[in-house]
Amino acid sequence: MAAEYATLLATLDVNFLQMLVVFLLIGLMLLLFTLEKFPLELTSFGILCALLVFFTFFPIPNDIPAPNDISAQDISNNQDTLPPDKAGGNRLDAVTLLAGFANPALLTVLALLVLGEGLTRTGILGQIALGVDKLSKGNQVLAIGISLCIVAIVSAFLNNIPVVVLFIPIMQTLAARMGSVASHYMMPLSFVAILGGMTTLIGSSTNLLVSSAMVKLGQPGFSFFSFTIPGLVLVGVGMIYAVVIMPLLLPKRTPLKTEFVGSGKQFKAQMTVKADNLLAGLQSKSGFFPDLKGVTVLMVQRDDQAIYPPYEAITLRKGDVLVVAATRDDLVNLIKQDPTIFYSDTDKHEADTSWMLESQTVAEALIVPGSGFIGKSLKKINFRQHYQCIVLGIERRSSMLRQQVSDIVLKEGDILLLHGNRQQVGALRQIHDFILIEWSKMDLPQPHLIWRALLIFAGFILMAASGLVPTEIAALTAASLMIIWRIVPLDVAMKRMDRKIIFLIATALALGSAMEATGGATFLSYLMLSLLAGASPAIILSGFFLLVAILANILSTKATAVLFTPIAVAIANSIGAPPEAFAVAVVFGANCSFASPVGYQTNLLVMTPGRYRFMDFVRLGIPMIILCWISFSLFAPFWYDFP
Repeated sequence: MAAEYATLLATLDVNFLQMLVVFLLIGLMLLLFTLEKFPLELTSFGILCALLVFFTFFPIPNDIPAPNDISAQDISNNQDTLPPDKAGGNRLDAVTLLAGFANPALLTVLALLVLGEGLTRTGILGQIALGVDKLSKGNQVLAIGISLCIVAIVSAFLNNIPVVVLFIPIMQTLAARMGSVASHYMMPLSFVAILGGMTTLIGSSTNLLVSSAMVKLGQPGFSFFSFTIPGLVLVGVGMIYAVVIMPLLLPKRTPLKTEFVGSGKQFKAQMTVKADNLLAGLQSKSGFFPDLKGVTVLMVQRDDQAIYPPYEAITLRKGDVLVVAATRDDLVNLIKQDPTIFYSDTDKHEADTSWMLESQTVAEALIVPGSGFIGKSLKKINFRQHYQCIVLGIERRSSMLRQQVSDIVLKEGDILLLHGNRQQVGALRQIHDFILIEWSKMDLPQPHLIWRALLIFAGFILMAASGLVPTEIAALTAASLMIIWRIVPLDVAMKRMDRKIIFLIATALALGSAMEATGGATFLSYLMLSLLAGASPAIILSGFFLLVAILANILSTKATAVLFTPIAVAIANSIGAPPEAFAVAVVFGANCSFASPVGYQTNLLVMTPGRYRFMDFVRLGIPMIILCWISFSLFAPFWYDFP
């Protein structure tokens, strides 16, 4: 057996020089990603340029057939009977290596980022998160567990990408409600979606690719539930790790804006009680207003009387004015629930809230030295009339302000928390009396656009899940409609297209093409066989699964599945094992792309909202791969009745 594998390895049609250089470049890329000395996109671009230069001077001619063009029968017979391609040329020319920038997978990910932004901006996902929170009764582990169980079940029947797109903002909202951070739950979301996709034939396009390749090789294809039972074993083990262990090990990284703005800064704000708004009828208890979470009521102005804490048996009524202290986040949460509490009925400009049907933004502005606002109150400046924005609150360090916000005399260094539509807030850049803090800007949900967003998303799910059109076409169309219907402004859509994702995918696809053309994947598989010569079929199956899983994290899942399906059938036939077991090993191994953001599209989707680095996937993904590998290695020989 050892001599047979050694002879087969020696006669493989591979390009050893080019293959060795590709392996070295992959190793260099992983090392640079690990060291984080350079930005991830710069490393990716450098590796891509190295591939372009090398294969220009050391081309792979078209007259050498690609290893993946060799059938399973050809491999097992140690023959290459395929006719050569057209002579000359270069199989890895610039057109091939740069094709990743126009790859449907890349365009799909970018379009889905825009689609997810559209769902977030309407605010409906916050309601879903609220429902999950109520169902779990505030238990953090239970809330995350319920959400991820739903993800796993839905991913078995729908494409994983729209499922993750839908749940990213839901998990973000859940994290915020529980006082946690999104980085604890974004990676588990992606991993569980991948695991759920392993349980049915349509759970992942990778599964369908392997089944189709099996049919072409003369083997029975998979039925809908062919590998559901072994898939559920992997889901059960992986779910425990994702729900219980991963949140404890993942880094705590706050969203970028929160880092800059700061969540502890206290603004003094003014709220008005109206007949039918959020404040009407609230009662004080033990000297406070417990229904106003995170808000300290400094004073209640009732007619000409100022009431100070502690508040004894006070019920808020129409016309009361509250002076409060709260963080920016707490004020934003209040304005999301009921923006009318910050507007006075006595001012005709503030009473006109028709502009709130447009895209709304919250931002901060700093009063600069020499400003004409210094020594004047907002009422004297007539801020609302002149600038078409509302001042929600004023932040002044080392000062306890108890008078109404509109009466506070402004000083140098005061920070104003502003609320207006995007155009109005953007126009404030031209005002020289204060500096608009650009990175503090945050768009608020637009509930009046919920039905538009739901209609677009439902159409996308229907088109993608039914197969009426390819997923990439459905995603691009949905993203375009989000922009055309003004749910997502064009500038926001462009910002969501993360350049890290663009260069990661393009470079990964180029490396995948190089691995295929040079014969690297085939070489590694038969090297493994030579090392395991004489081992039992169960051991060979286990080693084969691990090899496929490792390469799936360097290449894409689809490329790995296509490369290894004919190899799997050939290995099974040569050792007298069931081909289905090795084909399922390709399905599960190719889907085990947990240790790299480039292996699977859902990993790329969660990379930005989770603010993950490459090493985060390596640290947390490798244990998941090991768990899946051990589970499969122990269960598969029993399930497939190995000799």
